[in-house]
Amino acid sequence: MTARILVVDDLLPNVKLLEARLTAEYFDVVTAMSGAEALAICAQGQCDLVLTDVMMPGMDGFELCRRIKANPATAHLPVVMVTALDQPSDRLKGLEAGADDFLTKPVNEIALIARVRSLVRLKAVVDELRSRALSSRDLGFGDPLVQAAAAVEQGGSILVVEDRASASERLTATLSPHYTVTIERDPQQALFVATDMEPDLVIVSMDLADFDGLRICSQLRSLDRTRHIALLVLAEADDNSRVLRALDLGVNDYLVRPVDRNELIARVRTQLRRKRYADRLRETVHASIELAIVDPLTGLHNRRYLDSHFSGLVNEALDRGRPLSVMVLDVDRFKSVNDTHGHDAGDDVLKEFAQRVRRSVRGVDLVARFGGEEIVVVMPDTPIETARLAAERIREKVQAEPFRVHRGRVTITVTVSIGVSAIETLEETAASLLKRADEALYAAKSGGRNRVIVNAQAA
Repeated sequence: MTARILVVDDLLPNVKLLEARLTAEYFDVVTAMSGAEALAICAQGQCDLVLTDVMMPGMDGFELCRRIKANPATAHLPVVMVTALDQPSDRLKGLEAGADDFLTKPVNEIALIARVRSLVRLKAVVDELRSRALSSRDLGFGDPLVQAAAAVEQGGSILVVEDRASASERLTATLSPHYTVTIERDPQQALFVATDMEPDLVIVSMDLADFDGLRICSQLRSLDRTRHIALLVLAEADDNSRVLRALDLGVNDYLVRPVDRNELIARVRTQLRRKRYADRLRETVHASIELAIVDPLTGLHNRRYLDSHFSGLVNEALDRGRPLSVMVLDVDRFKSVNDTHGHDAGDDVLKEFAQRVRRSVRGVDLVARFGGEEIVVVMPDTPIETARLAAERIREKVQAEPFRVHRGRVTITVTVSIGVSAIETLEETAASLLKRADEALYAAKSGGRNRVIVNAQAA
């Protein structure tokens, strides 16, 4: 995966050295000789990752990192500090400033490239979420980037997969004052535990007895329920090859034993902050999708979704020479439900009615609330007689069991009238199909209700 890397250093030889290493790996490189210049490049969206020196005149690397992370427009940018400082306090200061990693000079070239690739992959996922979330601003959700950047990283649940009692006790002692910590000493059970509890972060020891910790990481990344969990591995100082492999598998971060407690807390905090940032964007995307296409009362697709997809299904059926049928369903005497039992009862009836319809048709059928108590079902690859039988099945299911309202304290007998139409000519349109189904529905209402009528032109 290629990306644009911003290299920041006030010494030109250092810039040229990193530029050469990254260019050889097919990354695009932009450079800055000061923190102010780097901030301008970041603000213009001209980079995917920042590699910065710490010791620079004016604005040092720590301050640069803090400013990048404080700006909602750039908070998602990964920042890696590259410096000659090698004290634990320096590393901790960088992580607390928001840095995603802290590499000490002379930089191991393999480790540098692996870390850059890993962070670029993770950023690509966030970029997709940001792009989708930004479209929600037109729907009244506010600025999703500001909201995501403001996500609080305090608290959270952590699963530790470690079979050595002494190590797990030290991890618990360090993390439990800040987080809810669960220890799993049996690596065979770790995946099941993670799936059940869906923690915010999983810490996996790579030195498990008779078990490969990387396999757990791979499995966690392959399942839908655990794919977005943050992953951190614990490795021995001489286990570089497996650390690099872990990053390739999608592990977010790593720590080398002996684990510095302050660094552990700082790296955990960083991963939880990044996860909550992505989670908030994901929530905004899901909410905007639901608002755009889902009816909030019934959970069915809404009129907007029907209007945008109905014509496409009709055109596809005509192009392929395949049948397509349409039902329009309407609850009988729905006004009397509202008048007698109240609008809350009417809402209960509509919700249950929608569920009975949804359970009675196929997953490929488009089911949408058309308005009021009307539901439209579009049935691809369905001839008129099959649609009529499906409509009769729905009518019987609605009539067969009373509807419970007012939290189950009252039951109401409900019936439904249904009009059905189907493609007849090559000139058929979504509008003509809907009109004939609606005329059939009117005939069902006029004929006594609680019945299915197939439009005469489609019979």
